[in-house]
Amino acid sequence: MSPIAEGLAQAFSLIVRGDPGLLRVIWLSLWATGIATTVAMVVGVPTGVFLALRRFPGRNLFVTFVNAGMGIPPVVVGLLVFLLLARSGPLGGLDLLYTPTAIIVAQVIIATPQVIGVTIAGIQGLDERLVLQIVSLGAGRAQLYLKLVREARVAVLAALAAGFGAIISEVGAVMMVGGNIQGQTRVMTSAIVLETRQGNFAMAIALSIVLLVIALVINGAFTWLQQRRPR
Repeated sequence: MSPIAEGLAQAFSLIVRGDPGLLRVIWLSLWATGIATTVAMVVGVPTGVFLALRRFPGRNLFVTFVNAGMGIPPVVVGLLVFLLLARSGPLGGLDLLYTPTAIIVAQVIIATPQVIGVTIAGIQGLDERLVLQIVSLGAGRAQLYLKLVREARVAVLAALAAGFGAIISEVGAVMMVGGNIQGQTRVMTSAIVLETRQGNFAMAIALSIVLLVIALVINGAFTWLQQRRPR
């Protein structure tokens, strides 16, 4: 049996029998990414709607920073979070470096601009008369935002998919602030790098397969929700 075939066979064996080390890494990855995506959604969607509707001094500059944030290298985010949370940094007293919380903070910073930027584009793509019509019916700000999000649900779901995709596959920032500590901060991407370096290709392949399946399932769910016809 060739090394590749042997590695694939061992990888599927790890997945089928539910290797504890494999499951622990998968769970931590999903837990951290799920929290980060939720926070990015809670912060990013209302912010995106607000920026799409409101005009105020400095708005264009703010939107420029959001657009720049969508393309910022994740390792730069990792360095920023590292400097903030290091013992000599302004938040060093919280002792959060090399913890799951540090990973979540970095992921939120990476994902939030993605959510805000795509949400802005989606809301601005709606007919301007729709806003006037909703307001004329007596809707408050919260009701207006909810209605517009519903109307632009395809774009909002795309925003969430973009945010999720940006962090589930991230490795540089995660390793910088998490440290890749076994059983504590080792997620799928950082584990793949480590196992590959150590020559443990079976575990690396198993994690890669699971990561690809998770990305496919999550994005498939987003696509299904996007393509559903409204009742």
